[in-house]
Amino acid sequence: MTRLIIALVLAMWPATAQAQDESFASWLAGFQPRLEASGASEATVAAMLDGLEPDLSAIERDRTQPEFVRPLWEYLDIAASSLRVRNGADEIAGRRGMLTNIENRFGVDYEILVAVWGLESSYGAIQGDRDVVQSLATLAWEGRRRSWAEAQLIAVARMIDRGYARRDELYGSWAGAMGQTQFIPETYLARAADFDGDGHIDIWNNVGDALASSANLLSEAGWMREAPVVVEVILPDAFDLTNWDPGAARMTAEWSMRGVTRADGTDWSADTLMYAARLNLPAGRRGPAFLTFPNFRALMRYNNSTSYGIGVWLLSQRFNGEFIIRGDWPEDDPPITRSQTLALQQGLVELGYNPGAPDGMFGPNTRQALMDFQRDNGYPVDGYAGRIMYDQVIATLAASGSTGD
Repeated sequence: MTRLIIALVLAMWPATAQAQDESFASWLAGFQPRLEASGASEATVAAMLDGLEPDLSAIERDRTQPEFVRPLWEYLDIAASSLRVRNGADEIAGRRGMLTNIENRFGVDYEILVAVWGLESSYGAIQGDRDVVQSLATLAWEGRRRSWAEAQLIAVARMIDRGYARRDELYGSWAGAMGQTQFIPETYLARAADFDGDGHIDIWNNVGDALASSANLLSEAGWMREAPVVVEVILPDAFDLTNWDPGAARMTAEWSMRGVTRADGTDWSADTLMYAARLNLPAGRRGPAFLTFPNFRALMRYNNSTSYGIGVWLLSQRFNGEFIIRGDWPEDDPPITRSQTLALQQGLVELGYNPGAPDGMFGPNTRQALMDFQRDNGYPVDGYAGRIMYDQVIATLAASGSTGD
């Protein structure tokens, strides 16, 4: 019955050549010697692999991308909701001594750590209940991320053999992220910290260990204590985006000289002017503008998502009282869907731009191609793939006489 279900699932979703041609049992037979060669003990290999079956829902989750992309303003409403703010403030009030100790030890502001904790697991309430070994083994067999998933399984074996966790403690998300701070196994081995010194790094049940582990990760990513993370700014009406590079950092003093001001109306502090910052327009020229600092890029090491980084920052600010983003979101210009992104990419190719191979994913190549189109056609060069710019690309394609075929 299991093999029949696997066959049906593989027929429903596009499969890699590896998963098409190889049964789970065959992959398992090939992986076991590699796990043993990595130094895993016989007992750990048996505990991990004996009787192991794939979790087919992990394949579905890995292969299925949502059609609709949540607008950043809707994501932030959830990430920094009143309930999440209230719960986080309660955690800070009840654990201030521990949090201060972690901040002093690792040099990471504890409001940021609590915000990460809130977004990753709702302060430990939602950690995932999947068997991490089963999830990772399924992803390895499926094949799209085989090398990565097998490396995580080898890391799991090391966790067990070193006494960091028992086999029955290893639960988390369908993608193998574990505990209150959602570490993958390799990150656990490299960054997890034993805050209370009991010899056991428990990111599932021990809040101190979980938050100290996050602090250690951010510290090693370059976090600077009490330095800025994000500042909402206002661009002058005449601000020229023609040569704007989203990945280029300038000293805040230079942004100030170009007329960029703080959205809260306060003056730039002398120390902030000495940091390098990038201009970020996550909802385009019509939406709020932000300067993001080196600490923001440290957050990207935790989760490489602009929405996530802004969500952590916003939540951390709200723990200390009311805090708002002052700019207006372009709610009439939401981000486009996956299928619209594919059509946009195909349209840009037809118009002579280079977004890379059309795949429905809006990455840096597509952003650059869209910015080139905007620059050539007199639009604000903000690289924002909203519905309005999508319509402009499609209209230009139609006017050019191209069929898109």
